[in-house]
Amino acid sequence: MSPRIRLIVKVLLFAGLVAPAALAIFRTFTGIYVDPADAVADITGIWTLRLLCLTLMVTPLRRLTGLNDLVKFRRMLGLFAFFYASLHFLTYIGLDLYFRFSTLPEDIAERPFITLGFTAFLLMIPLAVTSTKGWIRRLGKRWTVLHRLVYASAIGGLIHFIWKVKADTDFGEPLLYAAILVILLGYRLLGGWSKRRGGRARTGKATGIPEQV
Repeated sequence: MSPRIRLIVKVLLFAGLVAPAALAIFRTFTGIYVDPADAVADITGIWTLRLLCLTLMVTPLRRLTGLNDLVKFRRMLGLFAFFYASLHFLTYIGLDLYFRFSTLPEDIAERPFITLGFTAFLLMIPLAVTSTKGWIRRLGKRWTVLHRLVYASAIGGLIHFIWKVKADTDFGEPLLYAAILVILLGYRLLGGWSKRRGGRARTGKATGIPEQV
């Protein structure tokens, strides 16, 4: 993929990933949502989970398809996952708690699904901070180990989502994400990464970005 094509794809991807947030904010301020807190929380939460899954798919898809340029978009997907997680948290703080920060510790401690969601969000912070090339160089092999936290964050986010919708009879979407994560974890645990370690070294040298997980 030429640099020009890659730039075009990144611009289109950026626009596509910004669109759900922009639409949610627009609908909130125009009064379209009956319950803005619940609607925006659902949208930002589900997009966080989708983008975590997409981020984790990059490496296996690259290996299975041979499309090495896919790794060029992984950081953008990961940062957008953090962006939506941050919006999800801010929606909870602003539209649910009305910025009553004094009630936050008690709410986190008393509601298990809030506790798990908050933990999953905290795990994403070091991943976002260390996503730059400078941090990759400084951390070396430790960067790969650190970024395996993305699995814990994704699993925590999935369980948070399941608990959130447990009163709903439609578990189709949570089960879909659960199946995706099981497949990705299975790929990781069965040694899909280590079997082509030589390919990993070549890719890291070509892109300047090590394999994430």
